[in-house]
Amino acid sequence: MSNPSPLSNESVGPSRSDADRRSSRFVSALRRSLKGPLQFVSFWSAIALPFVHLPLLAQGLGDPQTTLAFLVLLVVNACALYVGHGYKRDVGHG
Repeated sequence: MSNPSPLSNESVGPSRSDADRRSSRFVSALRRSLKGPLQFVSFWSAIALPFVHLPLLAQGLGDPQTTLAFLVLLVVNACALYVGHGYKRDVGHG
């Protein structure tokens, strides 16, 4: 009787699920190790960036380049707020 599979057992490689699990663990460990420093930098950037806005506002937003710089800084500040919002959240809450 013939083997129902068209491939022999020798042509089947190692299970991809093992490699996928190792890759997933590596990505999870990398994400956990980068989360704290990334939140730290984002949190403090979100605090410092409004001070960069002040000279632009004092100069006025009549110039298109100044307006663009202000809007870019505003978007960067919003992103920093979003990423850094969880920094040290558990301190003092328990």
